[in-house]
Amino acid sequence: MAITASMVKELREKTGAGMMDCKKALQESDGDMEKAIDILREKGIAKAAKKSGRVAAEGLSMVIVNGNVACIVEVNSETDFVAKNENFQEMVKEVATHLVNQRPANLEEALGQAFNGNGPTLQEYINEKISKIGENLSLRRFEILEKGDQDVFGSYLHMGGRIGVVVQLSNSSDEVLAKDIAMHVAAANPKYINRDQVDASELEREKEVLTAQALNEGKPANIVEKMVIGRINKFYEEICLVDQSFVKDPDKKVGKLLKDANASVAALTRFEVGEGIEKKVDNFVEEVMAQAKQNM
Repeated sequence: MAITASMVKELREKTGAGMMDCKKALQESDGDMEKAIDILREKGIAKAAKKSGRVAAEGLSMVIVNGNVACIVEVNSETDFVAKNENFQEMVKEVATHLVNQRPANLEEALGQAFNGNGPTLQEYINEKISKIGENLSLRRFEILEKGDQDVFGSYLHMGGRIGVVVQLSNSSDEVLAKDIAMHVAAANPKYINRDQVDASELEREKEVLTAQALNEGKPANIVEKMVIGRINKFYEEICLVDQSFVKDPDKKVGKLLKDANASVAALTRFEVGEGIEKKVDNFVEEVMAQAKQNM
């Protein structure tokens, strides 16, 4: 397939590799972005395969706990100015309260429910706020957690709700520990709780990349196997909560912290406002120049 400049640019942003290396990798992979990333990593050109979409959407995340039920929600606005507005913040709180009380199964059901059990639907309530606040607002996502009496919730909001986290600890009533774990999740952004949750195909792909990487470094086969084992352990430390160094005490693993407290993480959810949403960024200079040409 034809390799476009935008494809090369995207690969370069994701890997930090040079333009020509990115173009060659895309040609070799026939335009497959994931394979191209692996090719660059195998050659030692790309430092990592960490990818994140441009985050430009605004809004807030919030956590509401009602007894044994917790709800984390993300509501988006068009501008950061509105996200800091008290009326918008109160709206997010009311939406979260509705969700934790009504416990809808999905977004479609939530928006069609009578707001707080009576009157207009949740979507109609949001529409009313849109007309008052003057920006497009949307309930993007939410998750509801239910715990037993022997469990405890912990939540943490970073930058006033730019990042929101809720965790559920089993066999614990330690609210301070639960909040500390939530704060760690906000900072370290683990993808999984433990190694058992890591997708087998993802692990196999990582092993293949690390093996090719070591072989390309000229290491003998018997050494390569040991290197891959060590690097896979490092991979686990990056993506698994219990393998990560605790942010408040880097000398201790999160898993050890939990073990010492005879607790475990049953569930966690982390929302970062706008993650994965790409918002058009207007070029102000080009816009002014285009307007000037029209007036000539």
